[in-house]
Amino acid sequence: MVIRRGVRSVLVALALYLVSGGAVGYFMFHAQHGSRGLEARGGLRESLRALQGELAGLTSERKGWEQRLTLVRDEAVDRDLLEEQARASLGRVHRNDLVLMGR
Repeated sequence: MVIRRGVRSVLVALALYLVSGGAVGYFMFHAQHGSRGLEARGGLRESLRALQGELAGLTSERKGWEQRLTLVRDEAVDRDLLEEQARASLGRVHRNDLVLMGR
């Protein structure tokens, strides 16, 4: 009877260690490889860098457009810009203009 109690207490302790070790292993595996794990964080950082680069390009493009709009909005409109916009929208060319066809 004493031996059975000793074996039983060892087996119960061993079972508790195995269950808790399995639970810890499960959570550690998913902390590394899961959808929100450490490996996924690297992919998110790469996509963040790509989006920041795209944002920088779009910001510079927006500043260019804002600068062109300030030339049109002022009381003294830039005639060259106005003429360029009118020709682009109407599809007309002055007879003395030289037209270079791009790609």
